[in-house]
Amino acid sequence: MARNVSDTWRLDHPWAHLYSFGMARRSLARAAGVIGFGTTFQGLYDAIDSLAYTPRGGTVLDVPCGAGIALAGINRQTRVRYLACDISPAMLVRTREAAARLGVPIETLEADVASLPLADRSVDVTVSLTGLHCFPDPHAAIREIARVTDDRIELTWLRADAGTRYRPVIAAGRAAGLIGPSATLLEVTDWLSAAGFLAYGVTEGAFAYVSARRCS
Repeated sequence: MARNVSDTWRLDHPWAHLYSFGMARRSLARAAGVIGFGTTFQGLYDAIDSLAYTPRGGTVLDVPCGAGIALAGINRQTRVRYLACDISPAMLVRTREAAARLGVPIETLEADVASLPLADRSVDVTVSLTGLHCFPDPHAAIREIARVTDDRIELTWLRADAGTRYRPVIAAGRAAGLIGPSATLLEVTDWLSAAGFLAYGVTEGAFAYVSARRCS
């Protein structure tokens, strides 16, 4: 049985530092992604860049926010409410530091993605970047993200059905308590459909990328 990955991330595993450093540097992340996971992470950076088009006055939920890499997509000329949520207090500190460097006002929330203290449909856009495989119950996380999101969801994650090439990496991540059960692309799109979203997804190497819009 996989260890409870929430506990690992809550305690600020050293991998969090390495991940945050690499993903904030797109050329480095792309190179490492191709070598390690067969992906350029283009879908992840597209999700980040799409935040620039959040309507004025809209609310963005970033969960788990990590070190705040999604903040790079915020258009500082457009006043939006940016809610950074993570189970790790250390990650929230890093996100606040990143926001200060970028001049982006944010709110932070320490919470478990499976139990968000937010009202139904209270945020316009939710991004969950490389997060789904870090949750002990991805289905519960998707239900909760869908519950609080009024319009659009952007997801990127290390998929459960990644090919044999990637199984040693996944096994090592699970042994270290960094990777949970994860999910397949089909599972995630089905879960989103059941929650009232129309989802479009692609896979690239070991990763899946999904963009979903509420349709009901």
